[in-house]
Amino acid sequence: MRERRTAQGGVPRMPSALPWLGVSAAVLAVDQLTKYWVLTALPEHTAVPVFDSWWNWYRSYNTGAAFSFLSSAGGWQRHVLTFLALAIAALLTRWLTKLPRHAWPPALAYALLIGGALGNAVDRIMRGHVVDFIQWHWRDWYWPAFNLADVAIVTGAAILVLQGIFRRG
Repeated sequence: MRERRTAQGGVPRMPSALPWLGVSAAVLAVDQLTKYWVLTALPEHTAVPVFDSWWNWYRSYNTGAAFSFLSSAGGWQRHVLTFLALAIAALLTRWLTKLPRHAWPPALAYALLIGGALGNAVDRIMRGHVVDFIQWHWRDWYWPAFNLADVAIVTGAAILVLQGIFRRG
């Protein structure tokens, strides 16, 4: 059995993963609260301008993955994508517990990825689809709608990529 390291005075130190799992929980909570707001306040499939030239609130649903990949696959994708999100969140949680205390960039990345994956998994489990509501556009070109869980996932992935680039350089 592993021996717990202790802080001064013999008090057990908190495992380094707990604060980061708190970040994951905060991402999940904020994601679900914003989706609740969207479902109760925004009209379906109707653009509500935030900044006329580039940003709308736009309530839509995605039964697939990023960019609506697999959205017309017939329904099986809901279970596969939910399983993958939960499995990835579990794996990242395991990795998070193995990180040294000073390794905050990967810890932050894992925390964001876990929270985002769980946010979209909750949607698939509870609603059968992911609720998206942020729509960016430039003139007649529209980026696919997304949500805060997606923002957390992309940010976490970007941190890992940047860390890999700068660690090698």
